[in-house]
Amino acid sequence: MNPGHYTAATQLGRNTLELLWSRTRQQGDMPGFAKAISAILGAMRGEDDHAFDMTQTVLSDPVLTHKVLRLANSGMYSAFGQRVNTVSKAVLVLGLDAIGHLALGLKLIEELSQARPDSVSAHAEMEKAVLAGMVAQQVATSAGSLQAEQAVVCSMLHTLGRMMVTFYMADYWARLQAHDGPGNEAAAAPEILGLSLPEVGYATAAHWGLPQHLIDGMRPLAPMQADEVVSSSDWMAGLSTMAARCADSLWHDDANGAAEVHALIDDYAGMLGMQPEAVLEAVEKAKVMAAADLTIAPLSKPMERRARQLASTRLRAEGNRILLDGLADLRGAIGTANPGQMVSMALETLHQGFDFSRSVAFARNHKEQLYSARICMGEGAAELQDLMVFGDVYEPNVFHAALSSDRVIFIDNARDPKFAAKLPPWWNSTLSEARSFVVLPLSANGHPTGFLYGDWDDSFPPIQLNQTEFNLINDIRTLLVQSVEMRHQQELAANKVA
Repeated sequence: MNPGHYTAATQLGRNTLELLWSRTRQQGDMPGFAKAISAILGAMRGEDDHAFDMTQTVLSDPVLTHKVLRLANSGMYSAFGQRVNTVSKAVLVLGLDAIGHLALGLKLIEELSQARPDSVSAHAEMEKAVLAGMVAQQVATSAGSLQAEQAVVCSMLHTLGRMMVTFYMADYWARLQAHDGPGNEAAAAPEILGLSLPEVGYATAAHWGLPQHLIDGMRPLAPMQADEVVSSSDWMAGLSTMAARCADSLWHDDANGAAEVHALIDDYAGMLGMQPEAVLEAVEKAKVMAAADLTIAPLSKPMERRARQLASTRLRAEGNRILLDGLADLRGAIGTANPGQMVSMALETLHQGFDFSRSVAFARNHKEQLYSARICMGEGAAELQDLMVFGDVYEPNVFHAALSSDRVIFIDNARDPKFAAKLPPWWNSTLSEARSFVVLPLSANGHPTGFLYGDWDDSFPPIQLNQTEFNLINDIRTLLVQSVEMRHQQELAANKVA
């Protein structure tokens, strides 16, 4: 059977699909994904100016534009010195297919997260689909695949049949569960629906006009033997099958699920060309991501998460008050305090306001051509101060990138393997306990003079800075630069008098 050209073989199956299309017309495709698919795939297939078409398609959706640019500048894709500020450049840097699949995956996640299904079952199937995409993305990236975005789409669509039935045919889903009990819906589907759940998925994908390579990648595939030739299509289908089944097991967050995940990894690692240990590490990374992003899964511990969010909101509000008070102090002191005193006040304000694990102020020594730590805050930071020294000649790492661009840089996941090359040896030997960090470059008359650094370790929940916090950081940085330039002007005036 060619899943890309699937038609129901029985009248019962045809009736089921007609009912499904009727309900999607009434309620809107899940809930509006089909329209996004049409535009994105049209741009990917375009004969002329398809790169421009893709750019326009992404730009027509502000949320999608923001997410594409954010990912294009993440540690996974970006090369320092080549910041991607436009979707046009993202298409050039990452390629048309990568952007297309990336946009599809992001749009599907967005649509699923915004959907308000009537049943818990539909919500659960949607969360499992998102989790499958996370697993696939981490495994494909770990395998060095250039098709990680395609893997995300195929893995999320792997259980499309289940999602469609739970979302649009809740009455039929209840009949499937009543037939053989919850968890055995797939076995009852041919009798009650006239076609299997994967066949519902194929029919939906064909109905939406998905290209053949995506439909091939979403098909269920049993593990292949070591002596079998694994085509690129089979590799994608094997990954999406493993990812979807891992997601189903991980979602419950129990001992049985963990054992099932290990068994799946042992079964599929060989055909994916990976060691089981590497696959397990990738799955664990996806599990951490999912715990923060899912909402109703036991894995995400929703009650604990809501309590943490409330506490975090209160802490962030208190932190912003500290930053505002510190900013006022800096404004009042700029005429009398020297640059060193201003830096000390700023570092203390940032350390307390953001509740950094460690904070360090670095200064540039032009004669010795070095940057070195001058002020350290946080547990154990002072003992490492003498080791925090590096040359001022440009190297392709995150700190020189911040200094040369004179822009604040925030790194939300310093442990991403794709980001490792951007972290210098001195940081790895002193500050590598950090999960996230921020760098505030300082300059005078267009030349770097130093920077402030603050980080968060694993004792803090995942950090995302909001626009208000970025504005406060830049306001503090502006005052420090003014202080340095004022001192420089005073020194020039004194030299003229002398």
